[in-house]
Amino acid sequence: MTDDRTIDGVVFDLDGVITESEHLWEAAWRDFSESRGHPWELSDTLSVQGMSAPEWAGYLAGHVGAPGDVDRARDYCVDDLVERIGRGEAELLPGARELVTSVSARVPIALASSGARRTIDAVLHHHELADLFTATVSSEEVPRGKPSPDVYLEAVSRLGISPHRGLAVEDSGNGIRAAYAAGLFVVGIPNSTYPPKPDAAALAGHLAVDHADAREFILAHLSEGARR
Repeated sequence: MTDDRTIDGVVFDLDGVITESEHLWEAAWRDFSESRGHPWELSDTLSVQGMSAPEWAGYLAGHVGAPGDVDRARDYCVDDLVERIGRGEAELLPGARELVTSVSARVPIALASSGARRTIDAVLHHHELADLFTATVSSEEVPRGKPSPDVYLEAVSRLGISPHRGLAVEDSGNGIRAAYAAGLFVVGIPNSTYPPKPDAAALAGHLAVDHADAREFILAHLSEGARR
């Protein structure tokens, strides 16, 4: 660690950290946009990554020239994701189960995700991970999505720890920014498809090469006997 803090809890992102699912969101956004006759570019995906469901649905509705269709855009994409999750398309990333399981055995863990509540619950149920988490928070349940710190502040609050004694695991630039802004120590596992920009990556206290590296680093820096 680059500082002397003690870690009493760990907060994980979901898409891109636990599951290989960010491309599924991109597909849903593109499908909705193209169904309305508008192209969807990578720049659009990068613009909405980290946003809460109400935020990206607002962007999407505006993008297709129908700002009144926010709820329709949200329901279309969330329904699509839940179906894909049920079909097994949101696969666990290599080493993700081992990372979450081993860390949860040492300290309480939480989830701070930009995903909608329905998609969070569907993923954790499908992969039988729900019981490992003390708390799960969707950014649609807080005022602002990532890169604002709201979802991480709520997650550590539900864990009953201060942000300074928390550690976040993130893959995206906006996620890293959000966790850092909340005051958590950040371990980044950079997404190879949507890598964080250098200024965001520089905020991470440790950039892991893969989940095994992240697991080794985190376990070495957890407080002893913190599990409760």
